[in-house]
Amino acid sequence: MTDDPRDTPPDDPPDDPPDDEPDDRRLTTARLVVRPQSLAAVRALLDGSDPGLPLAAGYPHAGTVDALGLVALHAESDHQLGWFITLAEDGRVIGDCGTKGWVDADGRLEIGYGLSAAYRQRGYGTEAVTALVGWLRERPGVRLLAAEVEVGNLASRRLLERVGFILESESSGSWWFALPA
Repeated sequence: MTDDPRDTPPDDPPDDPPDDEPDDRRLTTARLVVRPQSLAAVRALLDGSDPGLPLAAGYPHAGTVDALGLVALHAESDHQLGWFITLAEDGRVIGDCGTKGWVDADGRLEIGYGLSAAYRQRGYGTEAVTALVGWLRERPGVRLLAAEVEVGNLASRRLLERVGFILESESSGSWWFALPA
């Protein structure tokens, strides 16, 4: 062990910041604002009601609904959620990104992301994942970022490779990518 806080893997979710502390999870790129999700917005999306943000055509897609359903079931606070990927120009939600669970004992943390079909192949995914990776690399305990991609999803594979991920393995129909933090 060293004095580096990354040498102390967290076993529990991080404490929520006080209500008056600004959320440092808002990420901005040239064309996007990657906004922290709230439980209220996630639950509204799942109920089919207004989440308080304008939604782009095709959002949320089926994979998002499934993932958000699990998140809403287990999250206890807004700080345990992911992010909405929104267009900076008008705030429309075009996708989402986040982590799958917590940092494990080896410092490994898996990410996930998705965009509505109309916004794919335009560089938005690369922008959002680059911002997410940059933020996660600054978190204590994170030593390696991982991502799972369905074999054959070449667009997602190329996105991860552009961000710096390296193919680590292939198993059970998935490519596994890794990026040292």
